[in-house]
Parts: sequence; structure tokens; C-alpha cells
Amino acid sequence: MPLPFRTIGFDLDGTLLDTSGDLAATLNRVLTEDGRPTLPLDHVLSMVGRGVHKLLEQAVAATGGGDAAVVARLYPRFVDTYAAHNAEHSRPYPGVVDALDALAAQGITLAVVTNKLEALTLPLLEATGLLRRFATVIGGDTLGPGTAKPSPAPILEMLRRCGGPAAFVGDSVYDVQAAQAAGVPVIACSFGFSQVPVATLGAEAVIDSFAELLPALEALRPINV
Repeated sequence: MPLPFRTIGFDLDGTLLDTSGDLAATLNRVLTEDGRPTLPLDHVLSMVGRGVHKLLEQAVAATGGGDAAVVARLYPRFVDTYAAHNAEHSRPYPGVVDALDALAAQGITLAVVTNKLEALTLPLLEATGLLRRFATVIGGDTLGPGTAKPSPAPILEMLRRCGGPAAFVGDSVYDVQAAQAAGVPVIACSFGFSQVPVATLGAEAVIDSFAELLPALEALRPINV
């Protein structure tokens, strides 16, 4: 059955890629260099999803506190360290490549909309062999300050670049809120980084693996706002 969508957009961390190892390793390296304690993986993942600045704000608060100047000091350290190590442990989730191939075979345009900085996203997608599969990549800073998810702005930009109707696939409440505010139905991934049950996020569907993606998309219909 042909899908009722022209474009399918994807979040990155916790959706297309399991980036947990590299994110945690980078954050803990930066914290250690600043004389702070390290954080366990589950704590790090609970802070992922709103971009580097929000991640560092929460990490600083959790490791002794500090003001905006501390976050500003750690920010370039994190970006530089992550850029140098962002594909050491990060891998596509099982079934991602097959699902993307199946969508492409139907003539679907594929996009990435992430809150990760664009300058960190593009090399990571290239290193994991996925970049060439996407018609466009929109990072958390692509459209300027204040436009990252849960703002609908990057989803609306995806629609402008790629056309609609569209659906979105993500793992967080920010993905659900952004897409639905843009009039785009959302499929939530239960295997991602969400710290609450994905069934509570309000997505139109939930999948437990990428093997379930195409059937879930076939059951969806475009929505309007």
C-alpha cells in the first residue's frame, strides 16, 4: 500500500542513532576536566533532547552548581570534544537502514530534524553512513535562537524544503510537541531516550523497532491544524 505521505522526517539521537555512549563519554570528560564528578548513563540520557546548552545547564546543576558563565565556559569544550569523538560508539538502531531503503523505494523524501547542532549532526550522519539518504538536515541552530524543538519552526522548515503531507518519527516529548504543532502526525520510538513511557507522549503511534515503522506509517493519515 502506498504511503499517504510525501516526506518522512526523523529525529536523530534516540531515534535513528543510539548516541548514548558518545554523549555520556563526552559530557563526563568535560565534567572531569572541570573538577566535577561524572554522571551515570541514565542520568545523562535524562538530560538529552534540548541541545548542548540545556544539557550543560542540567549537568552543571547536578554536579555542584554554577552560573551561566560556567555553562558558557564548558560549551566550547563539549562541542570540540564531541566533534572529535561523536562516532566512536554511535550506531544506527537495528532496522534503520532497511526502513530508510524501503521508504526511498517508494519515492518518499527523507529528512532529519534534530536539536543537535548542525555542525555536529552532518559529520555524525556521514560517519555512520546515513547522510546521503536524506534530502535535508535541520539542526537545532539551523534557523537561529529559539527555534529548536519543541518549537514547530524546524518541522515547518522541513515542510517548506521537502513538501507535504509529512509524518515525523522521534523519541521525545519535544518531537511530539513540535510536529503536532506543525500539523504533522508523529510516531514515537519506545527504544529511544525518553525518560517517561512513550505511550504518555501523545504520539499518533508507538513502535518498538524499525521493523514496525512502515506498517505504522501505512495506518497513519495526514492531520491538519
